Amino acid sequence: MTLQDWIAPDRTALLIVDMQVDFALPEGLSGQWGLDLSTVPAALAAAERLAASARAAGVPVVFVGLFTTPETDSDAWDERMRRLGNDPEAGPALCRAGAPGSDFVGPQPAPDELVFRKTRYSPFWDTDIDKQLEVLDVDTLVIAGLTTECCVADTAKDAFNNDYHVFIAADACAAYEPDLHAGALKMLALNTAILTDTASVAAVWGA
Repeated sequence: MTLQDWIAPDRTALLIVDMQVDFALPEGLSGQWGLDLSTVPAALAAAERLAASARAAGVPVVFVGLFTTPETDSDAWDERMRRLGNDPEAGPALCRAGAPGSDFVGPQPAPDELVFRKTRYSPFWDTDIDKQLEVLDVDTLVIAGLTTECCVADTAKDAFNNDYHVFIAADACAAYEPDLHAGALKMLALNTAILTDTASVAAVWGA
């Protein structure tokens, strides 16, 4: 079998993870905190190309975003921050539901496309994404998103543990440090996923 068989449109969904203002734009919290966003625009553009290719081929495009509220905040996260010497109450929280930081950037969900609002790194933890993918008769995921070592990696690992075939569009993912991106891809390739790129995926879906 080849990539054309593995990610055929009748079995595959494109999963776009956490491409949101707080993770991607200078005015978002990651930008305000001084993180290096230089690789993010290329990943956003690649994800837009993937979404266009998927829609043209009839591949479901599924969006995942972090949407937090005070009620869903993690006590474990807050305590970890305190143990590291930080005050979790000192600044604004990431991707507050209803706030500009949670808005999607790059590819935008179409009205008929699934959007999953998660509160942890992986949507398999606290949404019904597995059930909805089953309704779509999907057994394969092509994943793009932010950031490679965090929510992309956790989503990919949980998808694999739920028996999905996982492909990572490496150029449609980004991290704030090159070694984190490279290390995450190496870990995913070793344990969980098959690495590919936007051009290869688009070529299959355009065939």
